[in-house]
Amino acid sequence: MPVAIQKLHRHFVGEVSGVDLTRPLTADEAREIEAGMDQYAVLVFHGQDITDEQQQAFACNFGELETTRGNSVTPSGDARIASGLSDVSNLGKDGKLLPRDNRQRLFNLGNCLWHSDSSFRAIPAKFSLLSARVLNPKGGNTEFADMRAAYDALDEETKAEIEDMICEHSLMTSRGSLGFVDYTDEEKETFKPVRQRLVRAHPVHGRKSLYLSSHAGSILGMTVPEARLLLRDLIEHATQPEFVYVHKWSLHDLVMWDNRQTLHRVRRYDQSQPRDMRRATVAGTSPTVAQQAVN
Repeated sequence: MPVAIQKLHRHFVGEVSGVDLTRPLTADEAREIEAGMDQYAVLVFHGQDITDEQQQAFACNFGELETTRGNSVTPSGDARIASGLSDVSNLGKDGKLLPRDNRQRLFNLGNCLWHSDSSFRAIPAKFSLLSARVLNPKGGNTEFADMRAAYDALDEETKAEIEDMICEHSLMTSRGSLGFVDYTDEEKETFKPVRQRLVRAHPVHGRKSLYLSSHAGSILGMTVPEARLLLRDLIEHATQPEFVYVHKWSLHDLVMWDNRQTLHRVRRYDQSQPRDMRRATVAGTSPTVAQQAVN
């Protein structure tokens, strides 16, 4: 059965059929899926009951995997998943629910903010691939916003104003907005700000998009209050309902998205019930801007 993609939203998002992710992709299948990502920016694969190894193998069709180091405040010895996937769950190493005041759990609440994965890295992420292993019965939808359509809808004056703006991104910015401000010296060093363009052009089709994230806290040449007001206004514009797709998870869904063209966030869910989601991240290949003299 050949790969087929059906559009789910007026601007973006495709539902993929004809693919079994428990087996290796052919070269043609990988090319069709990557072309689908370029076009739709978000792809949904239903009924993919895969292992960690199969998820990683699928992700490797599209580039090198990004290391999970520097993504969280979880000590390496406390990691629940040893495979190299990012643990996007509310579970500890023992498989039990994290306590309400657990530092890892509080830090992970930042995923409820609109963001682009790894925009806090000098070379930000390309694709993310999230697999639903255990679902929470209440809440936990993931929302995606099309940053291409949002950019297109800006007035020409705003496009000209922001064209060459450079932002600074850090995990301390997103988490700090929720009141998480207690970091070790090592974490402060790891989470130092990096520079990213505010407007990006896709390397294949050239379409421009807004590169926004809750990790962005300043804009070079602007005062912090001015910058944060502008960034807040842009996120408010970019996440209007017309640009947003809401994914209501089914068990064993895998959703794949392009961090260069989208924002996403998870919605609040019942933390008294387990939720096990695992993410593979395909690394980017180049910075959006030179990183000299960031600090």
